[in-house]
Amino acid sequence: MDVRQLEYFLAVVDHGSFNRAATALYLSQPSLSQAIRALERDLGSDLFHRIGRRVVLTEAGTALVEPARTAVRSLELARASVESVHGLRTGRVEIAAMPSQAVAPLTGMISRFHRAHPGVSVTVRAAFTPRDVTEMVRTGVAELGLLAAPHPPPDTEVRAHPLPEQRFVLLAPPDGPFAPDATVVDRKDLAGHRLIVGQQGTGMRRYVDDLIAEGVAVTLAVETEHRVAILPLVLAGAGLAVVTDAWRELARQAGVRVLDLEPRTSLRVTLVSRHGATTPAAEAFLRTALTEGTTPL
Repeated sequence: MDVRQLEYFLAVVDHGSFNRAATALYLSQPSLSQAIRALERDLGSDLFHRIGRRVVLTEAGTALVEPARTAVRSLELARASVESVHGLRTGRVEIAAMPSQAVAPLTGMISRFHRAHPGVSVTVRAAFTPRDVTEMVRTGVAELGLLAAPHPPPDTEVRAHPLPEQRFVLLAPPDGPFAPDATVVDRKDLAGHRLIVGQQGTGMRRYVDDLIAEGVAVTLAVETEHRVAILPLVLAGAGLAVVTDAWRELARQAGVRVLDLEPRTSLRVTLVSRHGATTPAAEAFLRTALTEGTTPL
């Protein structure tokens, strides 16, 4: 067994098929299949159930994922540490981020980081719930993560670095349904309105679920995992949307009204990192984010 075989194995896991993994690795599919079979022989166990063009992890394959990511990350750490001896000139940072936090504060963090380290690339991976972010960082899919939740994640799983909270705001079309000069809406005044919500586990969905639990009669008009659809849906009159303050500037630029919700409710925004050593690029990103990212964008 060698690290390259583990990299191939993880590529198949992440892409869900040998064909897509081979394309991503710039390998022929027969070469990739041969490498995986060699790894399976070394381990004495099948790693995948091959179902047509799809693959599903076996129990042995599932058990290998986390140790494989740890091994690959350790090699990347060793290479990056040597390369950084003469300064952080190259490298890559992988960050798992929830959609709203990918708007802000992540864009500002990346901008500041690139000004300091222009040769280092940043890869942002999509995660839809706080649990998704935590798992991606804990298991090594990404070195860093950005999430928003009522409470920080358990310290037993990841290292938590608190950032400024983000308050909830309401997005409404420019032609109503509130008074033209209104800037604040009481959450109870959402009764009778149609709302666009995210999927279970997200902050915006939790806010609306709490409203319903309080007896505020709202209608769930649209449930979407695609945050890029929220502003067009609001403009089209499909409903109102409760989002975090990160959306304020983008919404205004799109012509959507942004109203503060009272009483004020906020989400804790947290940057998380893996326990143990991280690459110099990830450490530099953390320093930049935590020293300069102490005010909301």
